[in-house]
Amino acid sequence: MTQTNMSRLHLAIDILGKLVAFDTTSKNSNLALIAYVQDYLAQYDIETTLFHDETGEKANLLATIGPKDVPGIVLSGHTDVVPALEKGWQSPAFDMTERDGKLFGRGTADMKGFAACVLALVPELVKQDLAVPFHLCLSYDEEVGCLGVGSMVDHLAKLDHPPRLAVIGEPTEMKVINGQKGKYSMRVTVTGTAGHSSFAPHHVNAIEYASRAIAIISDVAREFETNGPFDHDFTVPHSTMLTTTISGGTATNVTPDQCEFTFEIRHLPDHDAASVIEQIKARVTETLESEMKAREADTGFEWEEIFHYPGMGDCTGADSFAFVKNIIADVSGKVSYGSEGGIFEKQGNIPSIICGPGSIAQAHKRNEFVEISQLDECLAFLEKLGSQAVAQPS
Repeated sequence: MTQTNMSRLHLAIDILGKLVAFDTTSKNSNLALIAYVQDYLAQYDIETTLFHDETGEKANLLATIGPKDVPGIVLSGHTDVVPALEKGWQSPAFDMTERDGKLFGRGTADMKGFAACVLALVPELVKQDLAVPFHLCLSYDEEVGCLGVGSMVDHLAKLDHPPRLAVIGEPTEMKVINGQKGKYSMRVTVTGTAGHSSFAPHHVNAIEYASRAIAIISDVAREFETNGPFDHDFTVPHSTMLTTTISGGTATNVTPDQCEFTFEIRHLPDHDAASVIEQIKARVTETLESEMKAREADTGFEWEEIFHYPGMGDCTGADSFAFVKNIIADVSGKVSYGSEGGIFEKQGNIPSIICGPGSIAQAHKRNEFVEISQLDECLAFLEKLGSQAVAQPS
């Protein structure tokens, strides 16, 4: 390893430790971390633009390195992390610890490791005569439904020269992922009528009607398994749908007048999930709600979208993919978990891939870690990407 590589890796590790120390669990503000990144970039005379949420307590950060009169490359990562409440952490979750060539701490893999590598390359990028700019994008609230990045994507899409490619640095063990599923998360509230359970036939049982609706959802999910649509590049080659939470009732001797459940659909990028949900709603309205209202007018179903994000399609045929193909020739397939890649592609019209250090198997669990060798591999990838940006691939 050269001295440059060694100092670059040490810098990335140091920055990662600082990023991990900010408890940016999605319920918290990320502004302290954003301020740290702003101060760091200011050392290299790099201007930053912030896009705050409605509360002003969270922000996306955008910084551009290189010329602004040509389409650039997005390097994107989210700043928020999932809670670290699991028992059995061998070291403090927000105090990064090195053991056996691994860096432990919440967010090391998902996905502050990528951000640390990008920031560690900044001193070298600013010295290069870049023909293609890099747009560093750090977002908030990815872990709760990819809620934050949209305002920044809208800004990028409206530039005179919008980006030509986005690299989403989710943990892929530095393999190129060329597709991801989208997701709709839905909440359903069922209102029935209460009364003494000995008179149950005279009541509208909210839990029973909820269970019948859940059975419809399950039937449709099985239709996906049988009839598709299919894309066998995904680990699960069809869309999936399931009920995820349920609550209702007040006592064992009272007919329940309320029940609430949530369900999700993780859909292939070209599968019209919104239409599927509307079909389910129509089926429930026709077969269940009409029956309920015939007995009591004030009963029925209420449907609420909690969030949704689009799937990410395959951009390996796009001209801009040449930037990556010249570095990592092999494409490893498509994933069922979510990322902001679909938002960059569908909302911003920016072709996107997923590629970053660490393993998704370490995400959202105790003793999360990223291997130091993965950071080194990411730094090498980013260095080569920078070289491609100096001499544009044809």
